[in-house]
Amino acid sequence: MDIDEDVSRRVQVKFVTKLKAPLKVPETSIALPSTLTRSGLSAIVNNLLESGNDDWTHEPFDFLIQNELVRMSLEEFLLAKGISAEKTVEIEYIRAVAPRKEEDPSLHDDWVSAVDGSSRFILTGCYDGLGRVWKAAGVCTHILDGHSDAVTSVGVVKTTEDDNLVVATGSKDRTVKLWKVDAESQEENQKIRAYRTLRGHTASVQSLAAKSTGDMVCSGSWDCRINLWQTESNEGDVVSLKKRKKGSEEEESQSEGEAVSTLVGHTQSVSSVVWPEHGTIYSASWDHSIRRWDVETGKDTLNMYCGKAINCIDIGGESSALIAGGGSDPILRVWDPRKPGTLAPSFLFQSHTSWITACKWHTRSWFHLLSASHDGKLMLWDLRTAWPLAKIESHEDKVLAADWWNGDSVVSGGADSKLRIFSEICIP
Repeated sequence: MDIDEDVSRRVQVKFVTKLKAPLKVPETSIALPSTLTRSGLSAIVNNLLESGNDDWTHEPFDFLIQNELVRMSLEEFLLAKGISAEKTVEIEYIRAVAPRKEEDPSLHDDWVSAVDGSSRFILTGCYDGLGRVWKAAGVCTHILDGHSDAVTSVGVVKTTEDDNLVVATGSKDRTVKLWKVDAESQEENQKIRAYRTLRGHTASVQSLAAKSTGDMVCSGSWDCRINLWQTESNEGDVVSLKKRKKGSEEEESQSEGEAVSTLVGHTQSVSSVVWPEHGTIYSASWDHSIRRWDVETGKDTLNMYCGKAINCIDIGGESSALIAGGGSDPILRVWDPRKPGTLAPSFLFQSHTSWITACKWHTRSWFHLLSASHDGKLMLWDLRTAWPLAKIESHEDKVLAADWWNGDSVVSGGADSKLRIFSEICIP
């Protein structure tokens, strides 16, 4: 008798969505078994959509009740949240946040240690000492040739008025180099030289970030310092202007710049820097701290002790105020520095099994972010659930870098010497 009751226990639900036709089901109340989980609910919605459209192709959905993602059975969720099953439960469905397509990997000659997806191109940095610019999987347009050691960081500085790119790279050779990339070039694997080399660090450059106006970049280093640099030559900071002949060809002149200021305070390698606002830089370090710096005064206005060596941070989420960070344990943490009196993380995500190497907020969403790890996995997260929305396990070794690209794709690089692209991710 008890078993029959369990089988027959049902919940009245109404499916609602912000999606447009043909992804909209009739908003009528239906009775469903309370044992249904996400996959069962997805099957129901797909069957409802198919009943009105013979050409419908099944696709995965996610479900929210009172703005929280459902990651257990209906009965367990309602019980955990104290929601009555006696009334009709309104369930919002959204397209599942997971890649629907994976491109063929783009091969490199060594570890892919850095990626940037902030423009219509993908930038990669590699342990072979080269930076590369990709316009699609397997299509490398430019090779940035000039560093004498591994490239550890890459970033788009700005897009010029004629739609070309200014790109920055940081390297174990202790320099930051700036490059001008012709975005309209139809050639592939075109080698270019830097137009500007920035010298001043006394150890490997680990991270870099550009000011939104594109006139400055900052770099973090194993020398524990953060240097700020001008991206264009100024009379006061040009050390030398070189014109060298290589055979009969005269190379383009290259300027060298010194740091215009230095932020001092970290006591170990500065592993990650972010420049989200005009006058504010965030940094993370192996000294277990995350700091927020006032660019004008050079002083830190926030110094968070995290208890772990930090490998990566990013700023985003609600009002672009949340700090996501990962380091020398498997936990992705999110802090809200606006909360008074505590520096405890607001969110902990614990599905990785090794160090976190990269984390990035989606620029269009307050809720979504990605992480990469030495466990070889990428994970997509939503602040509204503790479970990952998707696990991507295509890399054959440690994942060293990851970023969003074009709004609906994730790009990543790793110790398997491959750039991978995962696309058709629906961010609501």
